Amino acid sequence: MKFLDKYNIKIKNKELLITALTHSSYSNEHNCENYERLEFLGDAVLSAVTSAYLYSSEKSSEGEMSKKRAKFVCESALYEYSRQIGSIPYIRVGKGQKSNINKTIVADTFEAIIGVIFLDQGFVTAEKFIYEVVVPYIKKDYHFLDDYKSALQEMVQTNKKSLEYRLINENGPAHNKTFEVEVVIDGITYGKGIGKTKKEAEQHAAYDAFQKQAK
Repeated sequence: MKFLDKYNIKIKNKELLITALTHSSYSNEHNCENYERLEFLGDAVLSAVTSAYLYSSEKSSEGEMSKKRAKFVCESALYEYSRQIGSIPYIRVGKGQKSNINKTIVADTFEAIIGVIFLDQGFVTAEKFIYEVVVPYIKKDYHFLDDYKSALQEMVQTNKKSLEYRLINENGPAHNKTFEVEVVIDGITYGKGIGKTKKEAEQHAAYDAFQKQAK
């Protein structure tokens, strides 16, 4: 698990990081701790850092700052941060949950990872990590979407272009498959995505294409 290396963070307590990526369905099967306590801690650290950033960088009212903070610590935002840092492949879930590592689980683990960084490296390092991962989205006033397929479809229809999703790869046993999909616009591949279901892979491919089209 080297996904934090690019942020120059070397976690000393590796077991703590593993816990941050462990869902209750896994801990119930293996009698170990899950990420919930770390999530609680990380949520508080993330809230404190984003609040301080908004306070120092804007002259907005309390209500406006609260709304903006909520936007960048919501489930869709946390899910996006996890995708960016590359932690999703390391999440541990129980056998019955393997085909459904949903957005909520992914979002929760991001806060748990912040909890680990805070405990293992201290507040300053946790703050630096949040500034590297979260703050750029705040600066761009990024809009997190729940349905990138719909957003991409709307964009393509506006430009009267054709849109198609193609399954290009399928791996793994029946109970734990991984699908890879590409999204093709007017015959050109604009994005690719991987997921535990075809729908999830399509959403990830749409996200990839949407970001390129929106630039």
